[in-house]
Amino acid sequence: MTSSFLWWLRVAVIVAMAVHSSPVSTAAERAPLRSKVFHSPPFTLSPGSVEGKYYGDIGFPRGHIALKDFRAELVDEAGNPVPLHDAYIHHWLVVRYYQRKRSGAAGPPREPPESLITGNASPSKGPPEYILAGNAGTCEKILRQTFGLGSETRRTVTWVPDPYGIEVGNPAEVPAGYEEKWMMNVHAIDTRGVVDRLGCIECRCEFYNVTVDESGRPLGKDYPGGVLCCHDKARCRTGEGSGGAPRKLFMRYEVKWLDWAAGIVPTKLYVLDVTDDGKRGPVASTDEFNDCQVEYHVAPCGREASGACIDSKRAFLVLPSGGNIVYAVAHQHRGGVGAALYGQDGRTLCSSTPIYGRGEKAGDEAGYVVGMTTCYPSPGSVKVTSGERVTLISNYNATEPHSGVMGFFYILVADPPESTVQLTGRLLHSNYFWVLLGGITVASAVVVLYRRRREIGQRYQSLAL
Repeated sequence: MTSSFLWWLRVAVIVAMAVHSSPVSTAAERAPLRSKVFHSPPFTLSPGSVEGKYYGDIGFPRGHIALKDFRAELVDEAGNPVPLHDAYIHHWLVVRYYQRKRSGAAGPPREPPESLITGNASPSKGPPEYILAGNAGTCEKILRQTFGLGSETRRTVTWVPDPYGIEVGNPAEVPAGYEEKWMMNVHAIDTRGVVDRLGCIECRCEFYNVTVDESGRPLGKDYPGGVLCCHDKARCRTGEGSGGAPRKLFMRYEVKWLDWAAGIVPTKLYVLDVTDDGKRGPVASTDEFNDCQVEYHVAPCGREASGACIDSKRAFLVLPSGGNIVYAVAHQHRGGVGAALYGQDGRTLCSSTPIYGRGEKAGDEAGYVVGMTTCYPSPGSVKVTSGERVTLISNYNATEPHSGVMGFFYILVADPPESTVQLTGRLLHSNYFWVLLGGITVASAVVVLYRRRREIGQRYQSLAL
């Protein structure tokens, strides 16, 4: 009986620990999932024109919450989705920031929110007007978004699995004298009537007739195209007599969230960039810093090339802190064939590939990247350690040149679960554990008694013979 009882006791402990360490949070289950649809401020696009503004203090849920999902798409005034072959979504970003509280007599803010991203904020002797909240890295100076996608926005899953959430609005993290707000950057290109649609969406400078950037600084001769040539108010070349009236458009976005509660596990967001060389610090004789370059160019394979014509770019990055990866996805442009993230020992952490459209309707536009596959590892199955050196690889089809392409990787990392000792301590104070243990003990005793009676019956039968 003793050995049987101990065996069942071990089973009880294992089962109870599994239940209590399960990723399903009872607190999160009880909290109602909230959802609300918002719209960006309206903007107008005409054939060949570019929208690239930042909009501060956009509509967003307030309070101490756990963000669970963020879906966005471009729509017209009637709410109809706008297909990519009419207006290409180069990218959109949503950035969290803190704004200094001001009295009614203080007047408008001294600097627009976009100065936080562009780095053009004027020096201030007093407290700064804005403070970026950002993310966990690793591109600290430029990729500060909490959410951000491009043409793949309609078919890329962004749900944060239970019991995890992106924690925002925590009063303990808001600097004294400030309030939390959000801003959105929308970069869209109207390609109706343009002479070269691919050239326009890849922002090739020759189609924009641009030789200087938005600040008036000359572009290098080796810069064929990219975001410096298709900035806000730039215009891509259109054909003669190209029709199309100006249209008022919006970014429509739906946010889903939970009110923060015990049992929700916070995550850290890392935005990794394949152009990151890992160097940090000030550049000599300038006020700029080494950081991620955001975009790069793909040269075509030469005629002598054999085998697959693929441009493969890689970066070696160090994660400042570790944990369990609970979600991951890449961001690539047209021509992309996939990206992957590998651990220091060569294990695959996640691979993400583009989904190309095959039709005409919004969300399935032929030849465009309309989605990216995502990774949802089972809880605790994919881990990274603090200071681990990971490898990011971004692959593009190089049968033709591509300018201004991107190779980002978003990963959500949660702290490892509590130790077994802590879990066991909690279990010993759990009513569920004792009920389960009591039931198994009774069942074990019944089984043992049944076996004893059977053995005694067998002995009596033997003696009778």
